[in-house]
Parts: sequence; C-alpha cells; structure tokens
Amino acid sequence: METISTAKAFGGTQGVYRHKSEACQCDMTFAIFLPPQAEQGPVPVLWYLSGLTCTHQNVMDKGEYRRLAAELGLAIICPDTSPRGQDVPDEKDNWQFGQGAGFYLNATQAPFDKHYQMERYISQELPALIEQNFPVDLTRQSIFGHSMGGHGAITLALKNTGRFKSVSAFAPIAQPSTAGWSKPAFEKYLGNDPAQWRAYDSTLLIEDGHRVPELLIDQGTADGFLDDGLRPWLLEEACKKANIPLTLNMREGYDHSYYFISTFMDDHLRWHAKRLFA
Repeated sequence: METISTAKAFGGTQGVYRHKSEACQCDMTFAIFLPPQAEQGPVPVLWYLSGLTCTHQNVMDKGEYRRLAAELGLAIICPDTSPRGQDVPDEKDNWQFGQGAGFYLNATQAPFDKHYQMERYISQELPALIEQNFPVDLTRQSIFGHSMGGHGAITLALKNTGRFKSVSAFAPIAQPSTAGWSKPAFEKYLGNDPAQWRAYDSTLLIEDGHRVPELLIDQGTADGFLDDGLRPWLLEEACKKANIPLTLNMREGYDHSYYFISTFMDDHLRWHAKRLFA
C-alpha cells in the first residue's frame, strides 16, 4: 500500500492511499479520515460511497465531515467509484458508464467482468486491507452514500445482514433496474436478463426478502434527477410493504450537489454515531 498524502485535520489525520486490487485488477485509491481517538485504540467506521463521475476526492474536499467525525470519534472511509487505468474498459463520452460509474456491482459480461468487481472490492478486499493497516473496529461499522453511492450503500446493507449497524443515503438511485441513467449500465455489466439485476436493486432486494433495521434518506426537491433517475417514492413504497422504518426527508429547494450533501452531513453522522455507539 502506497501513501499518496496525509494531512492533520481537527486533531485527526486525513490520508489518501493507493494499492493493487486483486478484485478490480488495477490500482485502486481510497481516502480515510482517522479521528484523534484512533491514537488511543480502534474506532468505529463509517463508509461513504460516492456517486457517478466522482472519486474519493469529491466528498473529501466538499463533504465537510471531518470536524464532526473528529468530535464523535468516527473513521470515515471513502473508496473510489470504479476501477481505473488504461487497460480498464471505458466509454469516455458516457458519464453514466465505465470509469467513474461502477455501480458497486460485480460485472458478469466481458470485457467488463475482469475489472468491474466493485461489490467484491467494497465488501471484502478493502475492509480486509483497512483492518490490517489502520486502528479501526469493524465490529462497529455503518455505511452511507450519495446517488449511485446511495444505491450501493443500501444494496450492500440489505445483502450483508448484521454487518452494518446503520445505513443512510443522500438522493439514492432507488430502483436502478428501471432508471433512465442506470438501466443501460446494468445491461452492459450484467447482461440482458433483468432477473440478474435484482441483486443490485434496493426495491427488488426488499421485495425478495432482504431487510435492514431502518433507513434514513435525504432528498432535495430541486434535484434535476428526481423524476427519472432517483424516484425515492419507489423505495418508500417498498419499505412500507416490508415494514422497514424509513425516514425520508424531502428538503425543499435543495439540488443534487455537494451544497446539499454538506448541509445535511452532520445529521447523518450523528444518526450513525448514535447507532454505532449504542
């Protein structure tokens, strides 16, 4: 593992690291903020999964999480959104597919199946690497994300029962198997059989019996992707049918940007901390 950078912030350390990934068959980069409490022993972990076109850098620069994470004693881990490199298949003119758009799934279709193994990377390889190299307590971990990352956070929590103490999302893609900006990606990554897409669709996973104890979602009413890409009412309906407690905050006038995310970041950190330290 290579250290790209470290910087002191709010008594803790913001680091960025690179390593060779077996799952993705390329170099992968991630960021981790360690609060000052990590100097005394392992601290709980909160995973943040970013959205389309993003890397670890977006939330690190714009998410405004370090002050409160330091106060609460939370490590914040920010992985990349996809494999990257010259040998990784891509569609450079399509921001909804390829590098920057891994959708946190394991691709089954060539040529994407060699590199686009983001679910395995996030759920297996990266946690093992983190646990070996940093003072974190993975018996206390939670997950959240934005947009495509919100989709990833919810699906990972649904499929890994008991692993995450809590899950939340900012403007998640609620039903990617039918959304205009994700259905084409699913076809390329997973093939033409919609039955194979169910494992990466929050609403369909709930329909198939997967559960989380509760769910917190913040969504801006001025989000330009609300009606075609996000559609939180579909997730609301699925949770209602499954008796999953859902707090859906429709935030008047907010859009899809990090101005929106940073505004409500503290709410999510406190919500997760309450459950991580329970």
